[in-house]
Amino acid sequence: MSEEPGGRRRTGGDRRFGRHVRSCRRARGLTQEVLAGLCDLSADTIRRLEQGSFSPSLDTLRKLCHGLQLRLSTLFESFELGDRPGSRELADAVARMTPEEQQALLQFVAVLHRRVDEDQD
Repeated sequence: MSEEPGGRRRTGGDRRFGRHVRSCRRARGLTQEVLAGLCDLSADTIRRLEQGSFSPSLDTLRKLCHGLQLRLSTLFESFELGDRPGSRELADAVARMTPEEQQALLQFVAVLHRRVDEDQD
């Protein structure tokens, strides 16, 4: 454990969570600055969170999840598992879509399946 300004002790869990957030951000091809804009947080907050130098409030975590297009439960579950399950992240992304966007996605998936089936024949 190392000590932060103000006497707070930084734990390995803080750093692991920060690495997890960084992994989620990078998987989406976002810079810290772009994510900060999507979250309505400062870029410094994103940097500090990724470094594990502070424990974010629930409000900050909700904003972060909004920017990452994840449910809070998905962020925590993937952190606990040490993995980012694609199926959960996909379900979170679809849940945020309008019904029209969901229908377009279903049509795309149907076309994709037909092409895969044709290629296998």
